[in-house]
Amino acid sequence: MKLKCGFEISPNLKFKQDGHDSEDPNQSTVDMTTFVQNLLQQMQSRFQTMSESIISKIDEMGNRIDELEQSINELRTEMGIEASPSSSAPLRPKEESKSANDSA
Repeated sequence: MKLKCGFEISPNLKFKQDGHDSEDPNQSTVDMTTFVQNLLQQMQSRFQTMSESIISKIDEMGNRIDELEQSINELRTEMGIEASPSSSAPLRPKEESKSANDSA
């Protein structure tokens, strides 16, 4: 039986309708332990795969941001504007001119 989350339930886990085990209680414990161990291994494997995927995407985004910053700096250089120390700081030459004129 396959659950919605993608994990499979072992078909050898059998229970009677009255709720009592149909097999030896020790065997049932072993089966349940095996089932839980397999489930945990599947979960760990999927978690590892998702983690690697997320880290890969974050690295890719970081590279794209670096390329974008480089392109912005190249455009500024072409326009004759010196790159600011912080690329996130907006350029406001008109406001700086106004504040210099206001203080005079």
